[in-house]
Amino acid sequence: MKISNSDRAKVLVQALPYIQSLAGKTIVVKYGGSAMANDKLKDAVMCDIVLMRLVGMNVVLVHGGGKEISAMLKKLGKESRFINGMRYTDGETIDIVQMVLAGKVNKALVQLLEGHSGKAVGLCGLDDGMLTAEKLPATEDLGYVGKITGVNTSVIENATKSGYVPIISTIAGGSGGKVYNINADIAAARIAAALKAEKLILLTDVRGLLRDKDDESTLIPVVNVSDVPKLKKEGIISGGMIPKIDCCVDAVRRGVGKAHIIDGRIPHSILIELLTDEGIGTMFY
Repeated sequence: MKISNSDRAKVLVQALPYIQSLAGKTIVVKYGGSAMANDKLKDAVMCDIVLMRLVGMNVVLVHGGGKEISAMLKKLGKESRFINGMRYTDGETIDIVQMVLAGKVNKALVQLLEGHSGKAVGLCGLDDGMLTAEKLPATEDLGYVGKITGVNTSVIENATKSGYVPIISTIAGGSGGKVYNINADIAAARIAAALKAEKLILLTDVRGLLRDKDDESTLIPVVNVSDVPKLKKEGIISGGMIPKIDCCVDAVRRGVGKAHIIDGRIPHSILIELLTDEGIGTMFY
């Protein structure tokens, strides 16, 4: 469908107040799911980020890479094992996780963003002690899965001040030279809080929080974090949405302005959420 020049101008004018309110602010985007696996969606996300950076937003991209890790383990003849939804990470697996996340996936995203005329720098939680961690306490041993104990944002802030988009893979350093695998949603929330970000955006494969999980028309667009325990009790927040929403709640309570869960399967969903009246997902404040 062709858009007239007049309609293009109207869209820009309608977006202007949002651009003005977010200029100079920090937006942390957690990148994963279908938006990371589909070439068309990858291009849309990168275009969104380049545009956000050009209009003055400080964008930080935090990524996972579970599918790529599983694929590499399979190539090496090693079985992926999950315990309560978390990857069991033994000594051999953490080496593979570090190689895939900080190497292959991270640098591919840097190259992709630069291919859209953006400026990017690839980082991981080991750089400048960005993320420090200890072994995650669990009823069943998870190996080198970590719990974040500290966040140092110096290298991130230096990158954004120099005009770069930091692209961060979520491994962390521990005592004795240990390396830990960190859940990317949790890492994004803690990084956003440490940066005093205006917004945390989680790209997912769901529309947002639905009152009825089988009916996408029941999207709940706005949630006060104080209402989350009640929504859990009512069963509206359940299953795989619990840890994602817990990350949003944690981020907001640690000082992030707002947290958003949006559908990464929709092209340009980040811009729709940030620069339109209606938005596209669920906002937590």
